[in-house]
Amino acid sequence: MINLRYLTQTKVLNIQQKEHIQILVDNNISISMDGKGRATDNIVIERFWRSLKYEDVYPQSYSTIKEARTGIGKYINIYNTERLHQTLDYATPDEMYFKGVNNQVFQSREMLLDVAS
Repeated sequence: MINLRYLTQTKVLNIQQKEHIQILVDNNISISMDGKGRATDNIVIERFWRSLKYEDVYPQSYSTIKEARTGIGKYINIYNTERLHQTLDYATPDEMYFKGVNNQVFQSREMLLDVAS
């Protein structure tokens, strides 16, 4: 027996997934497609959050949300524009991004669309 409700829901989800992936591709956003759930999948952002907490949030002990927003904003600005990163060959994230190094990731546009179809 064919479950029409399941087939309809699956079709809607597939359409929504394709639309979502197209939005990401249109905005030059790369997503992880391996689906293995490895610890290294989010290593860059996990390392950033660790740095933010131990170098700014914990030492500053912000008292208010406004204070935290201002302080964290300053930290992120310094992190991206002034702080040299060993993994970026001692450049800043902004330097690497504006040089176009990050654009290498975006060459996978067609692959993302193929996966979605």
